[in-house]
Amino acid sequence: MTATFVSGASGYLALRLVKELILNGYSVVGSVRTEAAGQKLKRLLESDKFSYEIVEDIQSNGAFDQALKNHPEITVFLHTASPIPSPGKNPETDILVPAINGTLNALKAIKEFGPQIKRVVITSSIAALSSPFSEPAILNEESWSDITWEQAKETPRTAYYGSKAFSEKAAWEFVENEKPKFSLTTVNPSFVFGPQAFDGDVTPVLRSTGEFVNIILKLGPNDELPPFEGGFIDIGDVAKAHIAAFEKESTKNKRLLLSQGYFDSQAILDVVRKNFPQLTQLPVGNPQVEAKPHAIHDNSETKKLLGFEFQPFEAVVVASVNQILAANKK
Repeated sequence: MTATFVSGASGYLALRLVKELILNGYSVVGSVRTEAAGQKLKRLLESDKFSYEIVEDIQSNGAFDQALKNHPEITVFLHTASPIPSPGKNPETDILVPAINGTLNALKAIKEFGPQIKRVVITSSIAALSSPFSEPAILNEESWSDITWEQAKETPRTAYYGSKAFSEKAAWEFVENEKPKFSLTTVNPSFVFGPQAFDGDVTPVLRSTGEFVNIILKLGPNDELPPFEGGFIDIGDVAKAHIAAFEKESTKNKRLLLSQGYFDSQAILDVVRKNFPQLTQLPVGNPQVEAKPHAIHDNSETKKLLGFEFQPFEAVVVASVNQILAANKK
């Protein structure tokens, strides 16, 4: 049984990835910040294939050293942990610096204390391919953001773009300069949609893009639509892509661009109104107006490497709404 390590195991995407890994027969060691978080995951997963290590702060020097010393059986490392932008955070010290240092700490630990680890997968983002300051373009697996450090530290939003670009570049530079024994693959998803990993995770305010759908469901007939827009991808497809990223020889040293189209808040509303007619309080908006993409996502190379079809937007939104409505009835 192949042993894997997942950093930031309690995150929205990471928890779905952990579930998929276990279903696929892998054992998982997940890093969490606290003992309480680790125990919660043990209860939720109900699997002897899952254990955890406490990594309180990924940006501290040697953050992952002891965890890897404790688990010489690990041969695959999946790095999903990264700061999430939110109001009140300092863009530079709370988002940019921790993202870069956390990634480098993981790679340094693997090189020094995990020589048996052959495959490393880093969760990057489509934000590493472009930036809010870029002109509309065609993005593919070779694209890189041109965001500067000064631009990135302006706001939490721009810091997120910078954190993904700078930390991913740091990872590729580490591999080039340090010549470790592992091969690197990055997964670069657009906005990740889909249900929470467990129904109990449905709270009044949802994590990540789950809140996009949640906000739409709370609108009244005269409310204006919030300005959500971007590329989308199903969370289950992102988890599958992480697994393919280390299982396949063809994905070594590749960047995988995960996107299945473009959405905006009107597109979410249209799906909800079509599939849940009982929600009569919702506004109509402008259903005839189609979302216009800021950039074209050409990920034909990624789809060829992965070899599976991505879920359509309607199915992903419907699954999310079903989970939220079911939780609200309890």
